[in-house]
Amino acid sequence: MKVTPTQLPEVLLLEPRVFGDSRGFFFESWNEREFERAGIRARFVQDNHSRSGKGVLRGLHYQVRQPQGKLIRVIAGEIFDVAVDIRRSSPGFGKWEGVRLSTESHSMLWIPVGFAHGFCVLSDFAEVLYKATDFYSPEHERCLLWNDPELGIAWALPAPVLSAKDAAGTRLRDAEVFP
Repeated sequence: MKVTPTQLPEVLLLEPRVFGDSRGFFFESWNEREFERAGIRARFVQDNHSRSGKGVLRGLHYQVRQPQGKLIRVIAGEIFDVAVDIRRSSPGFGKWEGVRLSTESHSMLWIPVGFAHGFCVLSDFAEVLYKATDFYSPEHERCLLWNDPELGIAWALPAPVLSAKDAAGTRLRDAEVFP
């Protein structure tokens, strides 16, 4: 597996070894031993699967208690995936990283605890799988405003389709974040 640190060094782009032939392909999307060698020591407790249409933007989500590390991959389509550092004590506080993930690339993104996460769908639809290190806790879930000018995220969509919750996200300067 090729591991590439992003501009936010804790957020890692993971490119598994893919074995393909005329029948199709095979790769390991999770191997605890290999991920530990890459510095990812995670115990996953929940797998999530979402399907969204073109132009949908989900996020930027995080949980202030029961925080979740997430391993993101796309099994159909293409997304622009974003992580935002929301650890006030971090030199990267308020910075973001965005990468394209697609079915064809097989790449995955590791987003550790302390980051908000969101994505927008670039293809006609996308199915996204992500493993989480803690259980979903709606009472602790928070949402950053996707277009907060202080973050300046260069989303690949000018006018995304949003849920009411995501449209009403909080600006980083007013958000409950990590120490």
